[in-house]
Amino acid sequence: MNIEQAREFYALIDTDDVTGLVARFAPEAAYHRPGYDPLVGRERLRRFYAEERVIKEGRHQLERVVQADGLTAVHGSFRGTLRDGRPAAHRFAEFFELTADGLIERRDTFFFVSLV
Repeated sequence: MNIEQAREFYALIDTDDVTGLVARFAPEAAYHRPGYDPLVGRERLRRFYAEERVIKEGRHQLERVVQADGLTAVHGSFRGTLRDGRPAAHRFAEFFELTADGLIERRDTFFFVSLV
């Protein structure tokens, strides 16, 4: 995933294009996100984005995209609104593994939030 593909990926999230977003994943892709069991497969990803995601709307700002050894790492920030109306703002880091044909095979998300 190059920087332009990363921008396109987050634009799909930010515009709530669930169909376009899910199409970027391999059929049996796994998404590892804090607070959830791994989301495996396109139908599970579709259900998460269409029905379960706690974020109502917002925008991702990418700060850095790095590629090495077949992996892509993204660092950025997010600002938006949760479904309950509260504001959301956090930094994040994500790691992507792609298939040979460029689909996302695995996605791991990490949030920078105060825990201790």
